Amino acid sequence: MKIKEIREMSVSELDEQVYLLKEQLFHLRAKQATGQLTNGKEITIVRKNIARVFTVLRERELGIK
Repeated sequence: MKIKEIREMSVSELDEQVYLLKEQLFHLRAKQATGQLTNGKEITIVRKNIARVFTVLRERELGIK
């Protein structure tokens, strides 16, 4: 997910996206714990996407561009 796509979303869509990403992260961690995760990089990608969404939410809260 690119930052440009995230900035085009509304606040409610961003909240929903955070929920979905955290749910996905939970499932990936469960897979990792059971040894079923083949690509560990997926966890890093999801965590970075969560951080991007939170960054955009914070920017909007502070009124930055």
